[in-house]
Amino acid sequence: MIRSMTAYATVERQIEGGSLSAELRAVNHRFLELGLRLPDELRALEPALRERVSARIGRGKLDLVLRLRAAEGEGGLHLNQAMVDELAQLNLGLTSRFPGLRTSLTELLQYPGVLRSRGIDPEMLQAAALELLDALLDQFVAAREREGSKLAEAIAERVDGIEAHAAEARELIPLIRTGQRQKLEARLADLAQPADPGRLEQELVLSLQKLDVDEELDRLGSHIKEIRRVLKQDAAVGRRLDFLLQEFNREANTLGSKSVDVRTTNIAVELKVLIDQIREQVQNLE
Repeated sequence: MIRSMTAYATVERQIEGGSLSAELRAVNHRFLELGLRLPDELRALEPALRERVSARIGRGKLDLVLRLRAAEGEGGLHLNQAMVDELAQLNLGLTSRFPGLRTSLTELLQYPGVLRSRGIDPEMLQAAALELLDALLDQFVAAREREGSKLAEAIAERVDGIEAHAAEARELIPLIRTGQRQKLEARLADLAQPADPGRLEQELVLSLQKLDVDEELDRLGSHIKEIRRVLKQDAAVGRRLDFLLQEFNREANTLGSKSVDVRTTNIAVELKVLIDQIREQVQNLE
């Protein structure tokens, strides 16, 4: 199923000694970019978290936040005495070189690893975090698919519009050719000197060849079939659709440049409007 790149999901679980929550949000991005904010107790899990996210998500700028809260009455936080002793030794060595060096209690407590949650088993915590991430990704992917389904419907509706305009142009072209032929013949008939019949036919052929957009309309029909096929795929299709839109735009530009009638000119303009609307939707797809 087609997925949007924008989504948001959050989950929370009670664990022994507290609670663990996770939040994931995403916006559009050409590639996958993941930002992480983790409690100190889970920093070692960062590579595994990144691997699990990249296995489920293809594109987007993602922000993943995990929060650990100790349960009331569980003793809260405790001081990592070994780290404090190590920092104290470092301070003694630096004091002689930097006499004005001062460190506040708040700065000391904010140093990573100085404070730890009491009573939470590290292995249990990491397992719970991975399980929580899987649940979060399930919600996140489901949200992307719901939004992607809406985007696909909007794109399909505009593709139908492109097809209708292309069919209208195909019906108009023979009428426009006939009209152009009649205009050219009328102008030549007004000449003081009669035109050579062979020359007249050659000029008519050259004039009508410039109006020939059958190939452009055929290619446009092929692109319509392809975009509908891509919209049914269960994969990341954003880049493929973006490429197809370049082809759509090329055919619309050619139709406009060859137009000698306000009706086909208007059709070319409407095609470009619909193509731009599709491009706006495609920018949101994974």
